[in-house]
Amino acid sequence: MPLDPITLSVIQAGLQQVCDEMDLAFSRAAFSPVIAEANDRSDGIYSADDGSLIAQGAGGLPVFVGTMQYSTRTLIGMIAAGQVGAPEPGDIYIVNDPYLGGTHLMDVRFARPYYRAGRLWCWLSNTGHWPDTGGAVPGGFSASATAVEQEGLRLPPVKLFKQGQMDAEIYAIICSNIRVADQRIGDVKAQAAALDLGAARLDALLDRYGEDVVAEAIAELRARAAAQMRSFIRDMGAGSHRGVAWIDSDGVVNEPLEIRLSVTRSGDDLIFDFTGSSAPCMGPMNSVRATTLSSVYLAMRHIFPEVPISAGAFEPLRVTGIEGTFLDAQYPRPVSGCAAEVSQRIAEAVFAALVAALPDRVTAAPAGTSGNFALGGHDPQRGRDFVMYQLSGGGYGGSASGDGLSNGCSTIGISKAPPVEIMEQAYPVLYHRYALREGSGGAGRYRGGFGLDYEVELRRGTARASFVMDHGRFGPQGVLGGSDGAVNEVTVWRGGVAYTPVHLSKEQDIPLSAGDRVHVRTPGGGGYGDPAARDPQAVAEDVRLGRYTADEARALFSVAVGNDQ
Repeated sequence: MPLDPITLSVIQAGLQQVCDEMDLAFSRAAFSPVIAEANDRSDGIYSADDGSLIAQGAGGLPVFVGTMQYSTRTLIGMIAAGQVGAPEPGDIYIVNDPYLGGTHLMDVRFARPYYRAGRLWCWLSNTGHWPDTGGAVPGGFSASATAVEQEGLRLPPVKLFKQGQMDAEIYAIICSNIRVADQRIGDVKAQAAALDLGAARLDALLDRYGEDVVAEAIAELRARAAAQMRSFIRDMGAGSHRGVAWIDSDGVVNEPLEIRLSVTRSGDDLIFDFTGSSAPCMGPMNSVRATTLSSVYLAMRHIFPEVPISAGAFEPLRVTGIEGTFLDAQYPRPVSGCAAEVSQRIAEAVFAALVAALPDRVTAAPAGTSGNFALGGHDPQRGRDFVMYQLSGGGYGGSASGDGLSNGCSTIGISKAPPVEIMEQAYPVLYHRYALREGSGGAGRYRGGFGLDYEVELRRGTARASFVMDHGRFGPQGVLGGSDGAVNEVTVWRGGVAYTPVHLSKEQDIPLSAGDRVHVRTPGGGGYGDPAARDPQAVAEDVRLGRYTADEARALFSVAVGNDQ
C-alpha cells in the first residue's frame, strides 16, 4: 500500500529537520567566524548503498549539494575496494582531497556511518570551511599556486574518530601542518557533534515511523523529484541554447578563461555540453569534476526551486564535454578558486544559456564572486598569530519580476559576511567603511542589485593579504538588452600609496604594516531588459535615494529627473 500524502510530507519535513538541526549545531559550536557567523558549512544525509543525496539542510551551501554526494560515493567505493578501513559504529572519516569529490582544500568533510540494529542504514556527512589548512599563504587562497601542494594539506579519507574516540595521532599530524592549530579543536568538535546530533534525531524519526516506512518515503521522494524536474524540462521545448562566461585570469597567466556551454533537451533530460571551454590552467582557477557537476545542479536549483533537494533532482541533468578542460582538474592542478569562483562562472553560463528560453525564471548574472580575502599575521598585543578570512556579498541580477537584491550572498551559497563587530573583536583590524556600492548594478528595465563597498585597516603588527576573487575584468552579464554590472575593484593602501593587483582581484602575499588598508568594491548584478523601458518613477526614486545622479539617470535610462523635469 503506497504511503499517504500526509505521512510522506511529514517524513520529508522530518528528514529536512534532521539536517537543519545539524547545520544549527555546527554553527553554534564552531570557533571560527567563517563557520559560526558566516555559515560556510553544510550537513546532509546520504544513502548507504551509493551515497545518493537523501536530504540537505536548507541553511547549507548549495554548492555542497553535489560535492558531498560525490565524495560520499567515492568513500563508499574506496571502502569496498579495501583502500579505506571498513566503517564501525562511532567512526567519523575526514577528507578534503579535491580530486575525490571535494572542492578546495579549506572545505573539510566529515562522514559518519549511521547504524540501525547493527546494519549500516545511511551516511551522515558535513562540510565546514576551515580558515587555514597550511600551504603557501595564510587562509589557503594562493592566487599564484601552480600545484595543489602549495595550497595546503591534502587529506585522503581517514578515520579521525574511531568508535567515538578521536585519533590523537592523526589530529596531531593535521595540526602540525596548519596555522593557528590550537583553534581548530573547536571546529573539529563542532563538526563531529553536529553528526552526533543528526544520528540522535534520525533515531527518533525511525523510532516513530519505522525503517521500512522511512525507506519507502525516501524512495518516493527521490522518484517525485526526478519526475518534477523532467516535467519542467519537457515544458522548455526542443532545441539547443548557448551561453558563455569568462574568468578574468587564473592568477598566473593574465588572460581570460572561457566557459562555453550548450544546453540541449534530449527527451526528458537536459545535456550540458562544455565542449570548447578553456584548457586546464596553470593557476588555481581549475575546477574539479565534483564541483563542476554541483555547479550545474545548483544553477538548476535557482531556476526551479520547487524541485525538492534529492538525488532524483539531478538524474535528468547530464554533463558532458568537460574532459580536457579546466572544468575537470586532475592532480596536481591547483584548485583553490574552484568552489568559490569557478563554480559561480559555471552557474552564470547556465543562466546565460537559458534566459531566452525561460525569461520568467532566469535572472541576469549576479555578482558571482565570494570575495575571498585572507589576512594572516601576528598580533603583538595578544602575542599570537591569526588567520582572518573575509567573504563578501554583491548585487543580484535583475529579473522579470523586479530589481536585483543588493549585497546578496554568493550564487553558490547562503554564507553571509561575519558582522564587522565580530571581526574587529577577533582580529587586529578596524573597518573604516562598510556600505552599499550604489550605482553598481547594471542598467535595465529591472536594474541589477548593488555590490558592497568596504575598507579595512590593519591596526597593529604585520600581516600578509591574499585575494582570490573574480569579475574584475568582466562585469556580471546583463541580459535581454540589459547592461553589465560594475566590475570588482580591489585597492591596497600601503604607506599611503595605492596599489592595484596586476590580476585585478587576485594576488597573494601582499605585506601589510599597521595603518595599511584594503579597499574592496564588489560587483553589482547585471541588468534585465532594455534600460529605456524602466519605469520613470523607479528611476526617480533611485535618484532621490542617491543611488544615481540625475546625469547618470539620463545617460543610463534616458529619463530626465530632478532639475531636468
